[in-house]
Amino acid sequence: MQTALTIAGSDCSGGAGVQADLKTFSAHGVFGMSAIVSVVAENTAKVISIHDIPPNIIADQIDAVFTDIPADAVKVGMLSSPICMETVAEKLKQYQPKHVIIDPVMYAKNGCPLMDPSSIDTLIKTVIPLATVLTPNIPEAEKITGMTITTLKDMEMAATKIHAMGCKGVLVKGGHATGAATDVFFDGKTFSYYDAERIHTKNTHGTGCTYSSAIAANLALGFDIETAIANSKEYVTTAIRHSLSLGKGCGPTHHFYDLYQKGLPEAIRKTAK
Repeated sequence: MQTALTIAGSDCSGGAGVQADLKTFSAHGVFGMSAIVSVVAENTAKVISIHDIPPNIIADQIDAVFTDIPADAVKVGMLSSPICMETVAEKLKQYQPKHVIIDPVMYAKNGCPLMDPSSIDTLIKTVIPLATVLTPNIPEAEKITGMTITTLKDMEMAATKIHAMGCKGVLVKGGHATGAATDVFFDGKTFSYYDAERIHTKNTHGTGCTYSSAIAANLALGFDIETAIANSKEYVTTAIRHSLSLGKGCGPTHHFYDLYQKGLPEAIRKTAK
């Protein structure tokens, strides 16, 4: 069986963070593992408090995984402070996983900050260069590049600027744009575009976490990057289409809709070992 590790914050309400990542890995038939960097007391409506895990415990969790069950892919999510970023970056350099999907989480779906704004420089210098694929949404891409993004051409320009920071590929997600939900991927040579219908629902808690962890799962299963993104775009769109009206705020997506309806897809069964 293929394996994937999520290095991220936890979401006690279950819709985002490590909890969303593990659900997504399971929905793809991938064995999921976790290293928690922050404990976040949040729900669908608000973030109440954040407690960062001490750096030595973060490092110990990553060591515990890689010295026993190496990961075929790693997804990195919320890293709230420079010390968290530096600790995770050091361990990724040590273990050299083949695929590293980094979701530069800055805000919860309800707008509450999850990253110290002063951490942007450390993110750019220390974390971004380690990404096989970086998956910023438009507000995150604006923070990283310092530019305003309103058009598809702006998304292409932002992807180019972020790629120059050292990552192998960057996927600028169009969920915050108007019109169709188009994502732009740039690998340093060519642009690829991933379109989906825009689903009008407030229940989108954890979509970024789900999308990035789906890409990690697909890469762990052996798909190439373009196919992994296409599969993941379809998966997260289905999860949003059948999202769950739970809680008083932005409800979660349905990570297991296809699994409940159809069982584990045949393509994944054949790929998984």
